[in-house]
Amino acid sequence: MRIRETLRCISLALTLAACVAAPCAHAQAIAPQRDGTVLNERHPLSETRIPDTALARDAARAIRQAEGDLLFEHSMRVYYWAALAAKRKGLPIDPELLYVAAMFHDYGLTAGYGESHLRFEVDGANAAREFLRRHGRPEAEAQRVWLSIALHTTNGISRHLDPFAQVLAEGASMDLVGAGFGDFTSAQRRAVEAAHPRPASFAEDFLRDVYESLKHRPETTQGTGLADVMASQDPAFQRRDFSSLVRHSPWASGN
Repeated sequence: MRIRETLRCISLALTLAACVAAPCAHAQAIAPQRDGTVLNERHPLSETRIPDTALARDAARAIRQAEGDLLFEHSMRVYYWAALAAKRKGLPIDPELLYVAAMFHDYGLTAGYGESHLRFEVDGANAAREFLRRHGRPEAEAQRVWLSIALHTTNGISRHLDPFAQVLAEGASMDLVGAGFGDFTSAQRRAVEAAHPRPASFAEDFLRDVYESLKHRPETTQGTGLADVMASQDPAFQRRDFSSLVRHSPWASGN
């Protein structure tokens, strides 16, 4: 009789232990990311998680300190669009480096570059490269990130470099102008917007912020789509006419 009672107690203890352990395992499976997004294996973003590394955390901290909500949330969405594009195309992308590139891709628009006369893409690329160097990453990785940021606004180039530059440019274009919108599922689009909302006023707010960041260096926008931004915000802005430059170059005088 004593043996039977002992076995019954052991069985009960094991049952209780299983009941306690199960919620813990479930909680681990749907633990929230650092941005608060709760992901499980069926979540549309489950395969494009933000890397949980010291490098990624330091990148997020640096950008959060320099950028307002508009640019920060835009950068987060760019990471997800780029990572989803890479996954869909089967491209082998280092998610940690991609996260750094996405975080820094608009860093050159921040207040710290109020006196710079470089293109903002170059400012951001330089900052990302120095960030990676300080963290001891190989120079080849730093250069790869530099190039992808420096060229992310130059249409028709990035996709011919390497997959890394390609998906960063695609991610930025998706968030700004909806390029490739139909390539993402509605579930993916809803998930990204739920995690990092794109406000209804985003377009006008973003254009205004870009203008405010570049109005002291309008010459750096010539020959790029950013010249359209300057013209839309400042009626006095004059786009450079390449045809006129060729026709009226010093060669035209015959001297």
